[in-house]
Amino acid sequence: MDVRAEMVAQVHSVLVEPGAVIAIGDTLVILESMKMEIPVLAEASGTVAEIAVAVGDVIHEGDLIAVVL
Repeated sequence: MDVRAEMVAQVHSVLVEPGAVIAIGDTLVILESMKMEIPVLAEASGTVAEIAVAVGDVIHEGDLIAVVL
């Protein structure tokens, strides 16, 4: 499952790394937009296969954040 950005934001923190086992609702990354922190939550359980962003990256709507298998 691809996890994609829903808005333009800057990556504030990355809380998981490839190989991490996650559950539905776990926070993967925290984005910052307009001085608000927005958590990106896992929509499915699985294993993080890839993190496609790094702290400080500016992402746009539709950009890949992570891949969960």
